[in-house]
Amino acid sequence: MSLAGAEFDAAEGQAHGFSVLATGLAFPEGPAFDPFGNLWCVEFAAGILWRRAPTGEVIRRFVDGRPNGIAIDAGGRVWFCDSGLNAIRRFDPARDEVATMADGVDGGCLDKPNDLAFDQTGNLLFTCPGDSRTEPTGYVCCLAPDGAVTVIASGLYFPNGLAFAPDDRTLIIAETRRRRLWTGLWDARRRTWSQPEIFAVTGDGIGPDGLAVAADGRVHVAVHGSDRIEIKSSTGAPAGSLSLRPGNPTNCAFDPSGELGLVVTEANAGAVLSYPGIGPGLPLAGPAFTSQPILRRAG
Repeated sequence: MSLAGAEFDAAEGQAHGFSVLATGLAFPEGPAFDPFGNLWCVEFAAGILWRRAPTGEVIRRFVDGRPNGIAIDAGGRVWFCDSGLNAIRRFDPARDEVATMADGVDGGCLDKPNDLAFDQTGNLLFTCPGDSRTEPTGYVCCLAPDGAVTVIASGLYFPNGLAFAPDDRTLIIAETRRRRLWTGLWDARRRTWSQPEIFAVTGDGIGPDGLAVAADGRVHVAVHGSDRIEIKSSTGAPAGSLSLRPGNPTNCAFDPSGELGLVVTEANAGAVLSYPGIGPGLPLAGPAFTSQPILRRAG
């Protein structure tokens, strides 16, 4: 399912340094790699988890809702935001089982969770933009290993992608509707995000969507509504860009094996693209998570 009809061909990809892994997906988002080398993403508009094995074999798993960002734990379980069901959900490939892990905070429902990332202690950080395109009502949450959910940041215009810097203490958050990236200090024990400051701004387009951080601290930013990945240095200065003309990026992730380099999901043609030789990135798999599902859903 192509949402806007843009197409990529081999010559175009070669000219801009990328190869095409797939097209025709229903608004792909949230690329991530599991410990076994499989590439995962979601098909937001179809309620599907998409998996590409290192051999190239593709499996699509219907999970319903509106799956968005993905994070994968050390056991290979796929955690994803579901903005349709207002929940954080988890798919266990070994059991072919989908479970809801969190669906509320402070006595209310989660507001369209969007993207998520593990810290090194097992906390899961995720954004909830809701409908905060014109009002600063977006917020960011932490789901702790014991199942507790707390708000760690609020008052944002569409908080979106998030990622940790190489020091594991600096949390970067994309604020899409103000075209800026924030950084702040993450205290994993207290579950607080402090001293927030503007780290970088992005150019033309709707604004920063998903993020991927290289091992050297450079931040690769999928600028939605544009045809490029912007690269920021570890200090936030412009450090180049990658073109995916005629595409429209939604998110990006580094292949830990190095084979696929930087993988980008793209909305117009429903494409998954690979920039070989870009990287390496930071390891993203979170520790094995101990909290129990609050609700099990039939697959």
